[in-house]
Amino acid sequence: MRRPRVLLADDHKIVTEGLKSLLEPEFELVGTVEDGRALLAAALKLRPDVIVADISMPRLNGIDALARLRQDDPQVRVVFLTMHQDPAYARRALDAGASGYVLKHSAPAELSAAIWAALQGKTFVTPTLAGELLQARRPEAAPTADPVATITPRHRDVLRLLAEGRSAKQVATALGISTRTVEFHKYQMMETLGVRTNAELIHFAIKHGVVEI
Repeated sequence: MRRPRVLLADDHKIVTEGLKSLLEPEFELVGTVEDGRALLAAALKLRPDVIVADISMPRLNGIDALARLRQDDPQVRVVFLTMHQDPAYARRALDAGASGYVLKHSAPAELSAAIWAALQGKTFVTPTLAGELLQARRPEAAPTADPVATITPRHRDVLRLLAEGRSAKQVATALGISTRTVEFHKYQMMETLGVRTNAELIHFAIKHGVVEI
């Protein structure tokens, strides 16, 4: 019986080496890549059954990479393996079409189950976040008069620079923070404002005067 083919995407070699030893007894590992753009190329070339990817990666983060992969193959199966425990990340990943969301410290116990669930067309979410995701379905509060007031001053700084056309790396340099922190702020804003794409986030910035055009 053919073993399911898995592609790994993570910029930490020690992580990918550990994942190889964890997954090889059950799956055929067809390749490893270290950034989001390399993931796009490898997925197109290798056509794996499941992709296991980090969210925070150089050049293109995992969630944006998934969005691009789905343009080519709407049925692509991506299980995110990440350190991000904030439910906002999990919601963004699932909204983007992820098949699974597993925390790295839970990988030995959960990653294999998440991959098999993806192969069966199911969605796996690490149990420590599943409850919080369900709670997020509660009715939303009435909108505030000024939506900009719902995001923090730091969020506004990040949003203004993004809306000016700067990359996450350029924003990080301008604000003296890491690229991963920029991505974290971006996804928090998307969650708070109820937008799903970068384009919607930029539109919000322009509409509400965060940046002028």
